[in-house]
Amino acid sequence: MKALKIAALLSILATGTAFAQSNPAPAATPDNSATTVAMSNAPQQVGTWVPPTGQAVAPKTRAEVYGELVQAEKDGQLAYLNSTVYAHP
Repeated sequence: MKALKIAALLSILATGTAFAQSNPAPAATPDNSATTVAMSNAPQQVGTWVPPTGQAVAPKTRAEVYGELVQAEKDGQLAYLNSTVYAHP
């Protein structure tokens, strides 16, 4: 039984390190003006999500989110979601 626990622990450690990944150093790229134009002016952070459009999305303020919530309540979007998606049978 003790050997089984040790074997399980070793297999967990072996597979855990097999999937570990470090951020590779960025490769040196030639200075292409076409590449520079296509990129946004926002500084790129390694490991961050980029939307499919390639443009950085600015975070919303609490006031903007609250305004969207009020608008969704007024135009019926929130009631529709509550009656369809969030309805509990």
